[in-house]
Amino acid sequence: MFESLLNALPVALQLGSLISLFVGTLIGILIGALPGLNPVMAIALMLPLTYGFDPIIALGLVAGIYNGSMYGGAIPAILLNIPGTPAAIATTFDGYPMTRKGEGGLALKTACWSSAIGGIVSALALMTLAPMLAKVTLAFGPAEYFWVAVFGLVSIAVLVGQDVSKGMLSALLGVIIGLVGIDTISGEERFTFDSLYLSGGFELLIVLIGLYAVPPVLEMAEKRNESYFNSDSFRAKPSGGSLGLLRRHWRTWSRSSLIGVAVGILPGAGGNLAALLSYNEAKRKAPDPETFGSGNPVGVAAAESGNSADNAAAMIPSLTLGIPGNLVAALVLGALMIHGLQPGPQLFTRSPDVAFGFMWQMLLTAMLLLLLGGMVATRLFAQVLRMPSALLVPTTLVLMAVGVYTVNGNVTDLYVMLAFGLAGYLLNRLGFPLAPVVLGVLLGPMAEQNFRLTMLIAQNDWTVLFTRPISLGIIALLAVVLLSQLWKTLRHRRQSQDQAA
Repeated sequence: MFESLLNALPVALQLGSLISLFVGTLIGILIGALPGLNPVMAIALMLPLTYGFDPIIALGLVAGIYNGSMYGGAIPAILLNIPGTPAAIATTFDGYPMTRKGEGGLALKTACWSSAIGGIVSALALMTLAPMLAKVTLAFGPAEYFWVAVFGLVSIAVLVGQDVSKGMLSALLGVIIGLVGIDTISGEERFTFDSLYLSGGFELLIVLIGLYAVPPVLEMAEKRNESYFNSDSFRAKPSGGSLGLLRRHWRTWSRSSLIGVAVGILPGAGGNLAALLSYNEAKRKAPDPETFGSGNPVGVAAAESGNSADNAAAMIPSLTLGIPGNLVAALVLGALMIHGLQPGPQLFTRSPDVAFGFMWQMLLTAMLLLLLGGMVATRLFAQVLRMPSALLVPTTLVLMAVGVYTVNGNVTDLYVMLAFGLAGYLLNRLGFPLAPVVLGVLLGPMAEQNFRLTMLIAQNDWTVLFTRPISLGIIALLAVVLLSQLWKTLRHRRQSQDQAA
C-alpha cells in the first residue's frame, strides 16, 4: 500500500493537477464565504465540465473546492456572524466576538491555520488508516447513530451558554422545528397545517441564516450612530506570529482533529457535528471555560480544525467501501464513475494512481489554505468592516436575501428567514443560546429516525439500545459530560455561598 501511495505522488504533482488544486481551492474559499452557496452546488456544476479531462484533474477540483469551502465558511462567520456553511456554526461563538473586540485578523489567521491543520490530519488518516477505519464505519448501526445524535444534542445544550435549562429548552425548540414536514419512516405529514411549503420541512440554510445573521444586523441598525466594530485595531498578526499560534493551539488542534476524523468516518454525521463536539471538548478542558463565547481564540481553533478534519475522513467509507459519507463524497463517487472507474476495494488495485493521487490532493489542498486563505480573507472580505454601518446593514441584508433565494428560488423563503431572524433576536435578548436550536434541527430528526429504525429492527425491544459495546461507550461519554457539568455547577454554587457568607 505505501509503495502505491508513494508512486501516486508524481501523478498528484503534475502541472494539470496542481492548476486544478489551485483553482479549486480558490473557488472553494469564495463559495464558502458567500452564504447560500455550498461546495455540493459548486462541485455538481463543475463535474460535467471535466468529462474530457484526466480523472486526477477532476478530483483535484473536488479536493480544492471541498477543503477551501470549509475554511471559506469561517470568513463571514468571523466577520459578520453569518456562517458561510453549516459547519461554521461553532466558529461564530468566539470568532465574531473577537471581531467586535478588534481581533478579527487574529481570528481569521487562527481559523486559516486550524483549517489547514485539521485538513492535513484528516488526509493523513485517509492515507494510512483507510482500510481499518472503514471497518469501524460498518460497526455503526441505527442504535449507535441514535446515541451519537443524543450525545451531540445534550452536550451542546449543556456546555453552550450560562444556563443549562435554557440550553435544553433551545435544543428542544430545534428538535420541534426539525420535525416539521414528512415523516421519513411512515410518510405522514407532521406540523404542516395543510401547507405545501411546510411539507418539505424547513431548509437548514434558511434557518441558519435567519437565526445567526439577522439578529446582529438588527443590533447594527440599533447602533447606527456608534462604532459597531473596533476596526481601528483590526490586527492580522498575533503575538509571536505563526509559531505563537502553534505553541498556543497544538493541543487543541490535536484533540479536535482526532474528533473530526472520528466523526468523519460516520456516514451522515457531517462537519457541523465535528465542529460542535470539538468546541465543547475544548471548552470542557480549558482552565477558563467562562471566557468561551466572548472571544477566546481557542474556540475558533477547535471549531475550525474539527470541521476540516471531517473532510478527508468522510471519504474513507466512500473510497474503500463505495458508501458515501456525505453529499460531497457521493459526488466524488459520481466523478469516478463518470470517468469509467468503479469505487470500492477494487479501485485500489485497478487504478491505484487515481485513488492514492486523490489522497495526496486532499493533503496538498489543505496546505494550500495557508497560502491562499489568509490572503483572500484579509485583503478581500475583511475590508467589509471598513464600511460604515449605514452601508453595512443593507449590504448584509442583500447578501442574505440573495443567498436564501438561490437555495430554492422561492420568495417565501425570504419571509421564513425574517421570521427565524426575529425569533433569534428575541431569544438573544432573553438569554437563550442559538447553537442548540440549530443543532436540534440537525440532530433531532437523525435521533428520531434511528431510534425508530432500531425499534423496528429489534421488534420494539428497547434493551438493544443498551447492549451493544459502541452504544455503551457513547453512553459513558454522555455520563461524563453530564456529571462534569453537574460538578462544576455545584462547585460554582458553593463558591457563591462562601463569598456571600
